[in-house]
Amino acid sequence: MRLLILTLLVACSFHGSTALSAETAQGRVWCLSLKFQQGSDSFGDTLDLSTISGTPNGELEPYNNLTYISGFTLDISGMPIFGTMQLNLPPFQDTDGDGFNDFFESAVGVSATTSGSYTAGPETGSVTATWQRGAGTSDGSCALHLVDSTFGDLGTFNHIFSILEYTGAVLYVSGSNSVSGTVNLFKTGDTNSQLAGPYQFVKVSTNHFNRLILQPGFWTNESALPLSFTNDLYRRDLPWTTNYWGLLEFSDGDPSTAAPDYLAWLWSIDDTNDSNHNGIPDFSDDPQTVLPPSTPQLSFTWTSSNVVISVSGSIGHVHDFQQALSLPSTNWQTILSVTLTNNQQRITLTNTQSPVSFWRAVAH
Repeated sequence: MRLLILTLLVACSFHGSTALSAETAQGRVWCLSLKFQQGSDSFGDTLDLSTISGTPNGELEPYNNLTYISGFTLDISGMPIFGTMQLNLPPFQDTDGDGFNDFFESAVGVSATTSGSYTAGPETGSVTATWQRGAGTSDGSCALHLVDSTFGDLGTFNHIFSILEYTGAVLYVSGSNSVSGTVNLFKTGDTNSQLAGPYQFVKVSTNHFNRLILQPGFWTNESALPLSFTNDLYRRDLPWTTNYWGLLEFSDGDPSTAAPDYLAWLWSIDDTNDSNHNGIPDFSDDPQTVLPPSTPQLSFTWTSSNVVISVSGSIGHVHDFQQALSLPSTNWQTILSVTLTNNQQRITLTNTQSPVSFWRAVAH
């Protein structure tokens, strides 16, 4: 008769604790300002936009809703004219249904004509802007046609404009009262440009699934220059149940220029992780407590062809049934892995006909 020596050695690979492993969401950060390159007309005259003194920074910044503003320098035949321009962006559109303005999404194209105005000392005039940007690119064209109230048509100045957009991974660990992690975001159209660094949110105690406060911090850009930001409220709103968004206010969004500029940004975080399937992303959900499996209890019967193991253990946990031919052993072979569906379950294995055999169950 074959002799089976059956060991009841059990190993448990999980311990009861709050799950704090890092998870990954997707992030998109974009500046609410636009960046304009110098424009020129058919006569070689030039138009520069800037919100700072000195070398033009090309910024057209938010002023009131979709009305934008910038200083400008119009150089006509070597005679510079300085003034201030207000320009309307195209009306808000959301064709992809994500709740954000298509104009600032590189994935969605833009084609529109808008109006504006300018002042230059005592002179005033109108501006007509013709916008074009293809889907899948952050760069587009904007033709600014200036008509002065006194001197008439000043020409059409053709510019390249850019939306400043970064996308990438948002790593996070969600605790009871806060969420912390790191970002690693790359600029659309220029993967050599990067925003990276740590962050922390504090959950609003009265509505912690849907409201979080971004804490002050800083990231670095591709030149390792710090971009510090202040605290702001972030929201999760219906019907975008996987999305968190809010302002990202930098003290200086482009440290390479002579003065603070490109200050106002938006940050959108999309988290499809939902470990407990309750409709609340793990990003703001309460951390889940993982209970360890109970110690399995094993008993054995065997026939000439089978080994029948009766196991009592934790439902829903994987149990690896392993065999060794001697003790001590560093070579336990997993014969079968089973997720228990009952707290008492019978497992049938093929009889290996070994004269001596040791068994154990490893519960996960």
